[in-house]
Amino acid sequence: MTEPLLIERDGPVVTWTLNDPAARNPVSDDAMIEAIERAVDAVNHDDEVRVAILTGAGSAFSSGGNVKHMRDKEGMFGGTAAQQRQGYRHGIQRIPRALYHCEVPTVAAVNGPAIGAGCDLAMMCDLRVASTRALFAESFVKVGLIPGDGGAWLLPRIVGMARATEMALTGDAVDAETALAWGMVSSVVEPDDLLAAARTLADRVAANPPQALRMTKRLLREGQHQSLDALLELSAAMQTIAHATADHHEAVAAMLDKRPPRFTGA
Repeated sequence: MTEPLLIERDGPVVTWTLNDPAARNPVSDDAMIEAIERAVDAVNHDDEVRVAILTGAGSAFSSGGNVKHMRDKEGMFGGTAAQQRQGYRHGIQRIPRALYHCEVPTVAAVNGPAIGAGCDLAMMCDLRVASTRALFAESFVKVGLIPGDGGAWLLPRIVGMARATEMALTGDAVDAETALAWGMVSSVVEPDDLLAAARTLADRVAANPPQALRMTKRLLREGQHQSLDALLELSAAMQTIAHATADHHEAVAAMLDKRPPRFTGA
């Protein structure tokens, strides 16, 4: 059986590749959901990993939900309405929860169409780089559905409420250049340059102390729903931890010595 998610480690950067190109990398099947969960859990427990890149095999990033399974009422789309609700809660919704709690920064390398839940999957990542062939569509309404995997929470935080509403209510696709203008992606590159561009961005992030990266990501997450006072308290607590790390002392010493730092994660 083909692995649903290919995992490649290169130094402090791990690359996850959705690996069902014949079906355009749907993410609603149990095998893919479980593979993504396992991959996130692995990096959360590996202090040597500093950044994860997520991309798709073949011509698409992800087609989102498996439309054939919707038609045939298979998998998470089968059963009564109550069973389908549980299918979402204990199925595809495990992906946004996993990626939200991924401790290392994530970079989506969007190589082609990111449709429906595939669009939301890209938005679940912290940073996004797009190929000129990328398309983004919050297209649930096109099949008579609603964003079932967190898109209504994710998309407005990235492109603003007006643009998110336009995408969700029309279901129309946004091309890579529009995504760049809207702040949905950091850059747009030619298809052959995509993974190199994502790796360059990942390396810029990975060049920093790994524990500081993980705590900074956590603060950014917490800042989305906490009050300023609560976030300041958490920041003060985390800052004392950061001050005590060997990497902080190394960063200060390297800056004063005018030399490149050597971070170990300690």
